[in-house]
This record gives sequence, C-alpha cells and structure tokens, in this order.
Amino acid sequence: MNIGFNLLLWTGEFHPDNDLGLLAPLKAAGYDGVELPIFNPDATHYKAVGTALADHGLRSTAVTVMPGEHASCVSPDAASRVAAVEYLKKVVDRCHEAGTEILMGPFHQPLGIFTGNGPTETELAHAADVHRQVAEYAQQANVKVVIEWLNRFECYFLTTMGQAADYVRRVDHPNFHTMFDTFHANIEEKDPAGSLKKHLDVVKHVHISENDRGTPGTGHAAIRESIAVLKESGYDGWLTVEAFGRALPELAAATRVWRDFFPSREDVYQGGIRYIRECWGS
Repeated sequence: MNIGFNLLLWTGEFHPDNDLGLLAPLKAAGYDGVELPIFNPDATHYKAVGTALADHGLRSTAVTVMPGEHASCVSPDAASRVAAVEYLKKVVDRCHEAGTEILMGPFHQPLGIFTGNGPTETELAHAADVHRQVAEYAQQANVKVVIEWLNRFECYFLTTMGQAADYVRRVDHPNFHTMFDTFHANIEEKDPAGSLKKHLDVVKHVHISENDRGTPGTGHAAIRESIAVLKESGYDGWLTVEAFGRALPELAAATRVWRDFFPSREDVYQGGIRYIRECWGS
C-alpha cells in the first residue's frame, strides 16, 4: 500500500520553480508520492517535475479533467471526440515525462454539464471508443488509465461504483480501470464499503476524502470501513488524500468550497496520513 497526497490543495499546476517547497514536508510526513494536477498538457516542465520528485524520493500519480465541450468523450460531434483523444494523449505524454504511474480523473465528460438524464447508449459507446484508444496509447508509455466516477451533482456520465465497473468492462482494455473515492461514495452509495468490496476487481486507485473535503478522520465518510475492505483484500495500490480548500478560487468554485474545513493545510496532510495508518493498523 502506498500513501499519496493530491497537490490540488495548493496548486492547479505544480511547477518546480514555484512549488518545490511542497515536496519536502510531504516526504517528511511519510508520504510515498503526490498526485499531480495536469490541466495544461502543452506545458513543457514535466521532465523537471520528474527530476524534482526523484530528488525527494517521491513517486507520482496524476489527475486531469476534460477541458470543455470542444474535447468531450461523450460528444455526438466526431471532431470533439477526436480532440478528446488528442488531449488525453498529450496528458499521457506529460505523465510519461514526469515518471507518473497512473493517470486518473473524471476524464469522460466536461464537468458541470447536464442533460437531465443519465448516459445514453450512444454516449457510452462514443466514450468507450475514446478511452480504448487512450488506454492503448498509455500502455505503451507504462501509464495506467483509471477513470473516476463522481457524485451526481458534478456529472451525469458515471455516478456510482457499479456504473464505473460496468463501464470498465465495456471498454474492455487491460490498461483501463476505475477507482473509489470515499467522498463520492458517501453521497451516492447506501453501503460505501460494500460497493467497494463488490467491485474490487476493477479498482486500481483510491481517494481518501472526508465527507466535507476536510481532514480525513474528522467527519462521517466510511473511510475506516473502506480501508478495512482494502486491507483484507490485499490491496497494494495508492491511498491518496484528496482535500480542497479556498486557495484556488476556480477550484473552490468548482468543488463548492465556500468555507474552511480545516485549521491549516498542515493539519490535512499530517492528520490524513496519521488517520490512514491508524485505520490500516501500521
């Protein structure tokens, strides 16, 4: 089991020239790696990111989202779907440059856009074609592709563990998987840990996120129960702390963070890893 920390608590684009000071405290706290936001795949600094991480003895995963309806996996417009493939391939390239192991995120539809219904069969087929191509490309770069499902207030395409598991089977590529997030499961699953246990075969990444997006262990998300399921199953992947504050106005607006959920960011990364280790029993 590896413990990571999502850098979105501080920045929407980690750059060694500006953010190098984030790494030493996370390493000192005991983290094995960080989760890099990659929202600008035209950036040219990711080899330097990889060097900085290696210098600090840290590994990495990465997160991205679709940039808009001009590059959407679910679009009826073929040109938009082609743009989605190209966008995600660029993100994979940045991951490869940084030595990143996993690319995860809700990279299916542009967030915050709704149709009034769930995904149609046509949308599922369109997106699966996009993701099959990206999974194959990423396999050559030694990057695992892990799709994220969100709660129904943020998207409509994938909103439950069961939907995500079915979608992984639809894509049917050995390099395409899904993940589990304790925050989204707290909203959408009647039995969060039970939904995780039922679909462990397709889960390759886990976000540890409290029900209010604050410090893990201070709320009522089923984090302890979910970690127990993972430990019992022999899970040896990432448990990555994801928490959001108000440091990034655009992200705060997107994640509906209007008030502070923790006394300090140090409280989040120090308390988060302490709680994960307590739950894991190590």
